[in-house]
Amino acid sequence: MRELPLPTLPIADIRGHSPSRRSLHDTPPDAAPRDRSALGFEVVWARHEDEVRQAQRLRYLVFAEEMGARLSVPQGSPVGHDIDMFDPFCEHLLVRATGDGSEAGQTRLRPLRERMVELGRSCVHPAHRSGGAILALWGALAEFMDRNKLDTMIGCASVSMRDGGHYAASLWQRLRQTHMAAIEWQVRPRLPLPVDELQHDLDVEAPALIKGYLRCGAKVLGAPAWDPDFNTADLPMLMRIAELPSRYRRHFLGR
Repeated sequence: MRELPLPTLPIADIRGHSPSRRSLHDTPPDAAPRDRSALGFEVVWARHEDEVRQAQRLRYLVFAEEMGARLSVPQGSPVGHDIDMFDPFCEHLLVRATGDGSEAGQTRLRPLRERMVELGRSCVHPAHRSGGAILALWGALAEFMDRNKLDTMIGCASVSMRDGGHYAASLWQRLRQTHMAAIEWQVRPRLPLPVDELQHDLDVEAPALIKGYLRCGAKVLGAPAWDPDFNTADLPMLMRIAELPSRYRRHFLGR
């Protein structure tokens, strides 16, 4: 089992770019997130290669086997793993049951980048898509942002298109009326979902993960992108620590 070294320099420094730009590694996530065993889950940052493999196997289960994504992995990769070219440069957050219970044209977001983190490849095992798992995940992420003096999180929330995209189109039409970000942060997808060609007046409910985002004050940044490889519609979303409702701020950050 190969132990992963704790990061000692921001990624920007390692790559030879400007050291003034903040990265996820400004403060190493070596401290364990707050104990969440009472929720029936433990939250850890991957510190060993086998822990990264656990995350990659879960991603394969959810994205490839469940959602039918066509994954492109490097040659020589182990079978049954979703291995991404960015994995060696990212921190991997794992939420485990304890047994007790689209690229969207981010130029407009450039003013936020100094204190922004991008969340990607997040997924939850089908057996644990409950409020507890999502709260544990969000709590660890909020602490990570607070510790690193980051105030903004962006990421895409993926919606299955197994019905041809009608559910995703209807969800977008609903959320654009109630949860849109301010106009100065809105973005456009490079490959948009053809909403006008789909049925978009279905009475739909948001998936559990998106519901969790919205309860935490997240906003939708724009229309969904179409990801033909993953067969999903990807809604770009933004969440800011300052906009966390007070009850979640107390729950996640203790203040």
